[in-house]
Amino acid sequence: MSDAIVVGGGLAGITAALDLADAGRRVTLLEARPRLGGATFSVERDGLWIDNGQHVFLRCCVEYRALLDRLGVTDQTTLQDRLALPILRPGGKLSYLRRAPLPPPFHFAPSFARFGALSLRDRGKLLRPALELQRASLDDPSLDEQTFAAWLTSRGQSDRAIDAMWDLFGLPTLNLHASEASLALAAMVFKTGMLQEADAADIGYANVPLQRLHGDAAERALGAAGIEVRTKARVGSLGELDAETVVLAVPHTVAAELLPAAALSEGMRLDRLGVSPIVNLHVAYDRRVMEQPFAAIVDSPLQWVFDRTESSGLERGQHLAVSLSGADDYLERTSAELEAEFLRELVRVFPAAATATVESFFVTREPHATFRGVPGTAKHRPGALTNIPGLVLAGAWTDTGWPATMEGAVRSGHAAARAALASSKEKAAA
Repeated sequence: MSDAIVVGGGLAGITAALDLADAGRRVTLLEARPRLGGATFSVERDGLWIDNGQHVFLRCCVEYRALLDRLGVTDQTTLQDRLALPILRPGGKLSYLRRAPLPPPFHFAPSFARFGALSLRDRGKLLRPALELQRASLDDPSLDEQTFAAWLTSRGQSDRAIDAMWDLFGLPTLNLHASEASLALAAMVFKTGMLQEADAADIGYANVPLQRLHGDAAERALGAAGIEVRTKARVGSLGELDAETVVLAVPHTVAAELLPAAALSEGMRLDRLGVSPIVNLHVAYDRRVMEQPFAAIVDSPLQWVFDRTESSGLERGQHLAVSLSGADDYLERTSAELEAEFLRELVRVFPAAATATVESFFVTREPHATFRGVPGTAKHRPGALTNIPGLVLAGAWTDTGWPATMEGAVRSGHAAARAALASSKEKAAA
C-alpha cells in the first residue's frame, strides 16, 4: 500500500509526487488521461505535433524553472538573456519592449517613450501606475475588491493605454481583460513579473512539444524516483483511495465534485471560481511569413502569435500558433468563422502572408482553461490543507498568490507536499 496517493498528473501533481518521494514516502500517482502533463500537452495531427495552447514562462518563474531542471529538460527551452518582446501592429509595424540597464521600473522607461502605439500623452503617464504597482502590498485584501481597469483609469490611464499596453501583458497571464480581472492578481503579475527585479520579465519558451517537455519527461523522472504511475485511472470518489495522505491535484471543477462538503472552510465555494477559456488557432503556410519566434500584437484581435514550425515537425513552410486568452467571444464561433476573420488579420499584421498559401487551419479550444480571476475570487481559493485529515489540495487554482500559470501550479504542488509532510509529523508526534 502507498503512503501517499496523488490524484492528477499535471504540473501540480507531478511536483507534489516528487517532493513526497524525496521525503521517503511511497507514492502512487493516478491520472485519468492516458498521458501526464495536465493542461499542458500536445496532440499529433496530420503528422504534426501541436500544443494544446501556447505557454511561456519568465525568469521570475523560479519554481517552474527548477522543475524543468529536475525533469532534465531545461536544455529544451530558450530563456532570453535580456527581455526583447517584439510588438507588431498592422502593416508589419514593429517595435520592441526591452529592458534598459536602469533600476525598475525605470528599466522600461526608454521603451515606454518609444512605444508608437500610444500617443505621447499616454506614454508619459505609464510610469505612475508602474511605480504604484511596484510598491503595492500584495497582502492588502482591498486589492481584490476592484478591477484592474478601474484602478488604471483612476491613475490616468486611457482606454487606449489599457488596451495597447496593460492588456498586452495582463491578458495572457490573467486570462482576462483588465476590465474584468481582479486588481489583486494583476498587481501580483506586474509587480513580480516586471517591476520588482530588472530581469524578472525575460521570456522563456519551449523548443519542443509540451508533451515531450512535461509529460514524457515527468514519466521518466517519476519512475526514477520510485513512484508508481497509473494512467487511465479515473477516481470517482475519494473513498476509493486507501493511503495516509491523498493529494488532490485536479482542476477546480473536478475537485468541486470530489471534495466532501466539510473539506473547505465555511463560505468557500469552488464553483465561485468560475472558468475562463483559451482558444488557439493553428495555421500552416507554404512559406515563412513571420520572422520573430513570437510577438505580441496590438490593434488586432490576434493577441500573441508564435512560430512553432520546428517543434511541430513541419519540414516545409511555417506553422504559426495564435493564442487567444480570455476567449469568451470566440469559444462558440465555428472554425470557418474563425478562419475567415483571423486569416485576414494575419495578412494585416504579416504582409508576407498575402502571397502565401494556407495549407492547413484548425482550432483547439480549452473552455475551462483557468479559473476566472475576477474581484472577490481570493476568498474562494483554498490553501493546501483541508478540514479532512490527510487530504491536501494542489493546483494553480489554490491560494498560491499567483494567477493560473505554470509557476502557480508548481508552487501549489510544493505547498501540498509540505502540508502533507507536516501533518504526518504532527500525527506521529501525537
